[in-house]
Amino acid sequence: MSSKTWLVAVCALVPSLTLTACTPATDEASDDGRPLVLTTFTVLADMTENVAADRVRVASLTRPGAEIHGYEPTPDDLVRGQDADLILENGLGLEAWFAQFTDRVDAPTAVLTEGVETIPISSGEYEGEPNPHAWMSPTNALTYVDNIQAALTELDPEGADDFAEAAAAYKEEIREVSGYLETELAEVPDRSRALVTCEGAFSYLARDADLTERYLWPVNAEREGTPQQIAAVAEFVRDNDVPAVFCESTVNDGAQRSVVRETGTRMGPTLYVDSLSEADGPVPTYLDLLRHDAEAIVEGLADA
Repeated sequence: MSSKTWLVAVCALVPSLTLTACTPATDEASDDGRPLVLTTFTVLADMTENVAADRVRVASLTRPGAEIHGYEPTPDDLVRGQDADLILENGLGLEAWFAQFTDRVDAPTAVLTEGVETIPISSGEYEGEPNPHAWMSPTNALTYVDNIQAALTELDPEGADDFAEAAAAYKEEIREVSGYLETELAEVPDRSRALVTCEGAFSYLARDADLTERYLWPVNAEREGTPQQIAAVAEFVRDNDVPAVFCESTVNDGAQRSVVRETGTRMGPTLYVDSLSEADGPVPTYLDLLRHDAEAIVEGLADA
């Protein structure tokens, strides 16, 4: 059964599905004759858009604010996937649902973390596996851009020069933001250089900025914010006089607020990792996300 036939069957059998789930997307992916490139989440879509040189249509499978790890593709996603000419994923186990999704579509795929120097997860059920949040390092982002450029060039060889020019310009922007992050995060006092978050999504940023990283759970999963996790983080916060702790926009911050209550520290501004905001929100682009997080971390830790 094709994906489109499967969609019709599902919508007929499950009336409770929303109308949008059974209606092909009419957003930025609307057909105008250019190849369609789908990405698994909004950060990758923005990065790809900056390299695309307007030669391809770019759309994210997941919407702004979506939690990427446990995402469940909709029937509409399958239709979009069937229409795609290329699908770009992060890899490193981030999109646990991706293999099941691509089993139902015919589009070629590319992994954007190829060549990245990974950091292993240090605890929990995923211990030893590579941390998938590699885009949180601007240095790694340059590798993402190279991989996007290569994938788009293979899709549209006639656009090679355009992709190369756009990629070079975007990489220069990333380098500028990298310098900004380095300058901003250098303002955090030595006694406060501990970044405590809900998910362990900041290993690469912490490495770049020479921050000590602690988190409640390593990767978003069903078991989040257990009493053991809260107790361990609370002990670290007390022992190191951590002035503020943080949580990400796509997860519930209840467990981290328990740490705040137990230790007397304060809750820092919301951080963004797995998803951009809407266009009128605080982080409509990947570069905005990096700037926002740097400012939020400094705001939380600098007044120790």
